[in-house]
Formats: sequence, C-alpha cells, structure tokens
Amino acid sequence: MAPDVSDIFSRLDSKGKKTYAKTKRPEGLEEPDIPHLIKLQKGLRPDYIKLTPYQALCWKVMGGLVSRTEPDPRLEDALVQAHMPLRAEEYKAYIWFTTLLAFLLSAAVGVMLFLLMEPFVLSIATAVLVPVITSIIIFGILYIIPSSNASTRGRDIDKRIGPAMSFISAMASADVNVDVIFKELARQDIYGSVKEEAEWITRDTELLGIDIITAISRAAQRTPSARFQDFLQGVVTTSTSGGQLKPYFLQKAEQYQKEMHIQNKAMLENLSLMAETYVTVVVAFPLFLVVIMAIMSIIGGLDPDVAITLLYMVVGIMLPFSQFGFIFFVWNMTEEARG
Repeated sequence: MAPDVSDIFSRLDSKGKKTYAKTKRPEGLEEPDIPHLIKLQKGLRPDYIKLTPYQALCWKVMGGLVSRTEPDPRLEDALVQAHMPLRAEEYKAYIWFTTLLAFLLSAAVGVMLFLLMEPFVLSIATAVLVPVITSIIIFGILYIIPSSNASTRGRDIDKRIGPAMSFISAMASADVNVDVIFKELARQDIYGSVKEEAEWITRDTELLGIDIITAISRAAQRTPSARFQDFLQGVVTTSTSGGQLKPYFLQKAEQYQKEMHIQNKAMLENLSLMAETYVTVVVAFPLFLVVIMAIMSIIGGLDPDVAITLLYMVVGIMLPFSQFGFIFFVWNMTEEARG
C-alpha cells in the first residue's frame, strides 16, 4: 500500500532510502544558524523538474546568449503566477529558438511564393513580409502565454475564493491553527487554483522551514488574484498587530458571499439583456429582412437573382454566425461564474 501522505508529499519520488531535508531559516529571524530538520516519509526523495527534449534543445542552443541579456522581472513574475515550472532564462531561450525556427520555415515559404508569383515587386514584398510577420506573431504569442495563464489562474481563484473562505472560516471556528488550515485547504481539489496557492504555502512551511507569516506574505506577493492577495495581506496584518484571526476569517467569508451574490445577480441581469438582444437581432431582424427582400423582389425593385443570393447569405451565413456568436458569448459569461 502507498503511504497516506498529502498532495505536497505525494509528488515526491517513491524511490530511494529514508532522507532528511535540511533548510536554514530565512534571514532576519532569530537563530539563523540553527537548521530546520524535516522528516520525510520513509522511502521518499525529492523529484526534480526536468525540461522536455525540445526545451532542453532550446536551452542548449540559446542558453549562452540568453544568459548575457538583462533579467526580465515581468516574465519571471508571470511564470511564477502561472505556476509554469521554468526559469525566466529557460523560457526566454524557448521563445527565441522557436521564433528563429518559425522565421526560417516561413522564409522558405516566402521564397517559394517569390518564385511562384508573377509581379516582381509584389513577390519581393511577400517573400520579406511572410517571415517577418510570422516571427513577430510567434514571439508575441509565446511571450504573453505566461501572463495569459496567470490571468486565467487569477480568475479561477476569484470565482472559488468564496467557497474556500467558507472552508477556512469553518476550520477557524474549530480553533485550528492557521498553518494547519492552509495544509488542509491544500488537500481539497474542489477549490482549484486556491488549493494550489495553499500548496505553495504548505510547501514553504513544511519543506523549506519558513514560518507561516512569512510564507503567507510571500504567497500574497506571487498570487495572480488581487482578491486573494488582499485576503493574505489581511492575515499578515491581523497576526502581526495582535488581532484575532477567527473574526477576520468569518468577516471575509461573509464579505465574499455577499460579493458572490451581487456578481450572480449582475450576471442574471446581463443574461436577461442578452436574451432580449437575441430575440431582436437573431430572430426578428432576419425575418423582417427576408420579408422585405421578398416584397422588393415581387414588386420589381430588386433583381430576383440578387434577392435569392441575399437570401442565401442571410440564411447560410448571417444566421449561423449570429447564433454561434451569441452561444459563445453566453457560454463565456457563465463560465466566469462557474466554480
């Protein structure tokens, strides 16, 4: 039988012998020279993150060049907030190598178009613009992926923070210590990205030997959610000022429940407005348009062939695209509110 451990320790490799991890206390704390001993489960050892073969190739080719460039704090923060297991230098090498590869492939396509196209000036412009535009697009997409993933995690945290706060307040009502609260929260898969943030707090306290207040403060600095950051900063402020955390947790749970109720009410109002717009734009307007074109064709003001072509465009293009557009918009709106 596998040992019953938390999600934090279940990610460790089960091979090897009994080990102990030693980490020193953070600077500024008392007794910095005393190591923090952490006893792991028997037969466990750390499992290190490895690059994929393609990422390793990117780092091998571009690593030396990237290492000589200036650090990119924005990219580093985005990678941490997105929980992407790459250093900023490694991801930058991945971006540069992929962009270079895209440039070479699109340049080959541009040369083929140059040979096939007749007008000389147009063929030269195509041969030059195709690789340039392709490289710019690839570079831009790869560079914003970490920020996009971080924003996605932030939205997931925002929509799950209400139920997660109810769990935290219930644990606090039972006089459970704050470090144990976050450790138990890290085991609850239903809280999504909030659970992942709690995992990192538990990792800092149990594996790195950082005190719980410092771990929460660091989590507040790296979380992509402004609401969760405000909550964590409140925990630090309340603890360091000598306040009680139980009333703070209960107050935050009530606050987030009220905010969730307001957001749901606003979403229902928006859906009601969308339903009225759908009836007007997608149902009524095409019917009136079809009737008007038929009447104009009958009385002779519109060529029958043109009228039939317009009817095909309305029925075959306008209606399906408007239907799918409304469906996607409503789905995206309700997806933000689903937990």
